[in-house]
Order: sequence, then C-alpha cells, then structure tokens
Amino acid sequence: MIYLILAFCSSAMVSIVMRFSDGRTSRSYGMLTVNYVVCTVIAAAEAGFGRLLPQVPGIGLTLGLGAVNGLLYLAGFLLFRYNVSRSGVVLSSTFMRLGLIVTMVISIVFFGEKPGTEQLLGFCLAVLAIVLINDRSGEGSFNPWLLVVMCSGGLCDGMSKVYEEVGSASLSGQFLFYTFFVALVLCAVLAWSKKHMPGKWEWIYGVIIGVPNYYSCKFLLWSLATVPGVIAYPVYSVAGILLVTLAGVAVFKERLEKRQWIALGIILLALVLLNL
Repeated sequence: MIYLILAFCSSAMVSIVMRFSDGRTSRSYGMLTVNYVVCTVIAAAEAGFGRLLPQVPGIGLTLGLGAVNGLLYLAGFLLFRYNVSRSGVVLSSTFMRLGLIVTMVISIVFFGEKPGTEQLLGFCLAVLAIVLINDRSGEGSFNPWLLVVMCSGGLCDGMSKVYEEVGSASLSGQFLFYTFFVALVLCAVLAWSKKHMPGKWEWIYGVIIGVPNYYSCKFLLWSLATVPGVIAYPVYSVAGILLVTLAGVAVFKERLEKRQWIALGIILLALVLLNL
C-alpha cells in the first residue's frame, strides 16, 4: 500500500506544480517535452544505461507495450487539450478522471479480479464524487469526444496493469524508459512543428514536473504487484483529487462550494470502503 500512497502523492504533485506554472509558461508542448526528457533520463539511469535493450526473453513485449504506453500518454494530453477548447476544462477533467471506469473493467474482465461489495460501493461513490466536485452548470457542453478522453485516460493508466500481468518484472525499468522515450520523441516533434521550443520557465517547470511524473508511474506499477487493480485505480484517482483540492484551498486560496465539500466527504468514505 505504501507504493500506492507514493503514487497518488506524486500524481497530485504534478497537478499542483502545473497550477504554479499558470501564467509563467506559454509553450505547453515545450514544457511537456522537457518533462519527458527528465522522465526518460531518470528511467534510463534506473534501468541502467547499458541495459536499455538487453537481449533477454520478454524484451520485445516490453518494448511493444512501452511504445504503446508512450503513444497513449501523448494522445491523452492532445485529446484533453482538444476537448478543453470544445467543452471547457471542467467537463474535460471530469471525463479524464472517469477513466478509472475503464481501468476497473480491464481488471475485472481481462484479469479476473473480483471486487467485494464494499469495493463496488466505494467505486460508485468515487465516480459520484468526481462528477460532483467538477460539475458546474453552464460550463461547456457534452460532445462525444469526451468519451474518447475517458477511454484514453483509462487505457493509459490501465497499461500499468497490463504490463504487471503479462510483462517481466525484471524489465519494468525498461518498460518505463520506452514509455517516456516514445512520448518524448513524439512530443518534441510537435513542439518543433508548433514553434513551442522551451524557454526559461518551460525548462524550470518541465524539470520540476518531470520528477514526480516519472515516480507516479513507477510507484503505480509497483503498487499493482500487491494491490488489486479494482482497488488501486479508484484510490489512485480519488486520493489524488483530494490532495489537489485541499492544496487548492490551502495554497491557492480557492473557495469551495458546499457541493464540493460534500464531494470531499464522499471521497473519504469511498477511500475507507475501497480499503476494507
């Protein structure tokens, strides 16, 4: 469970630092590229610079799954940006977080995990809390691409479960390296084509974001070795939301509406039920 706690804390840190970057960075692809540079370097160092393509059984599968994961990472970001322009940031964020529904389905249907009654109730409460904490009438309108965002977010998180089940544990470092290297290459091409080459602040915030971004993925992958996906993914999602929301109140002096405080209470109840 300690790895799961570290995973959602790292994930929340990414969101918090990105909030700090608002107004100081204008080249989003540039900052994202720097983030992936940091993630790739850390992954290469931890896997071993001389062992990035070892000739061992399972390396082909690891390379393939890592490449797909890297593609999903960047695709999720692009889909999120597209939907923000069409439906607003609130609806887009809500559906991205509802990707936990997809990860739940992956764990149950493909890997035979069976949540108990308490976990199912906690899952339903988690979904309710995500919708409630983000619901703002009048902001944006529904469009079918929001469902694509939800699936993209779920598939991206779900790849960690897929690798944990079918991949080699000894090659998990290489899996993370391939993931971030592919995302880096694709993102760098986009940054160059959009003339979003990173400046001073993009480098600063990109580096700061890259460290927790890498470890959120690593700790989530490690946590899935001991915590069932039907528990890990809802906890990872709603606990991260809880931390980011509380940081918004404490650090950024945001004011929550009554329904949002209710949603936070529901999140706490959901976390208790998910861990029974």
